[in-house]
Amino acid sequence: MQCKHWRRVPLDLAQEALQKAPSGCFDRAVQCQLAAHEGDEHYGLLAELDAYGTALWLRWCQDHVDLVVLRDCPVAGPGPDGGGCCLFAGHAEQHTWEDTVAALPYTD
Repeated sequence: MQCKHWRRVPLDLAQEALQKAPSGCFDRAVQCQLAAHEGDEHYGLLAELDAYGTALWLRWCQDHVDLVVLRDCPVAGPGPDGGGCCLFAGHAEQHTWEDTVAALPYTD
């Protein structure tokens, strides 16, 4: 289950993100992409930056909000078609595909 916290991108950070995002567009409000968690730190994906596995994220913890560039999580799901995790390297909690795997067990 995904975290339910959302955050609007502050105007100053939106202007900075526009300069960094290759497509020049992103959502002005983002949902935390982590699994439901107890902590106060949240991460919303703004834009994939390049083909080398980095992305621009909005990170917030209570009133502190900033932009961070993070490498993609390298972990792939189980099974022959194991999709990659859609989060960043070193994230806490579970990988994005783990809820799906629990709901739909792999069978050979």
